[in-house]
Amino acid sequence: QVQLVESGGGLVQAGDSLRLSCATSGRTSSSRHMGWFRQAPGKEREFVAAIRRSTGTMIYSDSVKGRFTISKDNTGNTVYLQMNSLKPEDTALYYCAASQSYFFSRIASNYDYWGQGTQVTVSS
Repeated sequence: QVQLVESGGGLVQAGDSLRLSCATSGRTSSSRHMGWFRQAPGKEREFVAAIRRSTGTMIYSDSVKGRFTISKDNTGNTVYLQMNSLKPEDTALYYCAASQSYFFSRIASNYDYWGQGTQVTVSS
């Protein structure tokens, strides 16, 4: 089992920045890559970004590319999401997830472990 705890969410204005953190514990070696997803009220969970723990290779959704940056610490046990130039449409509950697969996936059902989420609200 892998436990994930997100932090860093909050209420900001459009154009501001936030950095989310995801701390993992438990059998962290079983998680090959980590992802961030978000879910706004009434919408499906949406892929945001992912990073491979061993190589640091990253992928992003088109909606955040150039504004958000995913990174990890040296151990790969903490993953970050730096969010710049935030927009009201970025408002959502942001989830961290871990996958046991080496291959990237943008599909939520392919992730094995999830955190409880941290709320990000961007006002206009």
